[in-house]
Amino acid sequence: MTADREQVRQWEEFRLRGKVTGIKAGTTVRLQQMQHGAWKTLPATSVVNRSLDYSMRVKLGIRGVNRIRTVVAGLPSAPVTVTVR
Repeated sequence: MTADREQVRQWEEFRLRGKVTGIKAGTTVRLQQMQHGAWKTLPATSVVNRSLDYSMRVKLGIRGVNRIRTVVAGLPSAPVTVTVR
């Protein structure tokens, strides 16, 4: 999974993109954020398309360095870091 930007303003929209293998098209993709040492699921979802790609628009409100990841069929992606100014 990758983010199209490494830095955003608070509540500024950015896009996450990823590709999966071994997962059916139509499978839900969930977004998680590291908060206080634990992964919390955020109210942002997408679905895996026929090309086994996914994309989602995200807005974050917690200022500072945010670690986020996606979870597809119970499998988490590697986290990425987005800094919110």
